[in-house]
Amino acid sequence: MLKKMTSSTRINPARRSSIRRQRGLSLIGLFLVGILVVGLIALGFKVVPAVVEYIAIERAVQKIKNEGSTVRDIQAAFDRHATIDDITSINSRDLDITKEGDRIVISYAYAKKVPITDTVSLVIDFSGTTRDRQRRDVP
Repeated sequence: MLKKMTSSTRINPARRSSIRRQRGLSLIGLFLVGILVVGLIALGFKVVPAVVEYIAIERAVQKIKNEGSTVRDIQAAFDRHATIDDITSINSRDLDITKEGDRIVISYAYAKKVPITDTVSLVIDFSGTTRDRQRRDVP
């Protein structure tokens, strides 16, 4: 049943070239890809808390824009929300509170430094406002 390979039984040249083209990931390549994936996951774990805090600040600012009519009322409302949501990156004095027409506009901007290693840090600039953003139509 088993057939011996003789000189008349040859591998098709097209098949031989496809066998040569088949390559897998070497062990070193696998380690390098694994290190890269682990590094990106570790970076993500360090950045996520900063983004979660930014989202909490954005929600707090959106909630307080109608809670007061004076600067002190709005600052006090933000301080209450900051205490509840554990917001530490900015405080109520960092809010830029202005009035445009009959609407109160609250703006803020801050930088969050995320330490990556002892000598490397990632700085993320966050900003937001309650001002209506105008959409640009892309042609």
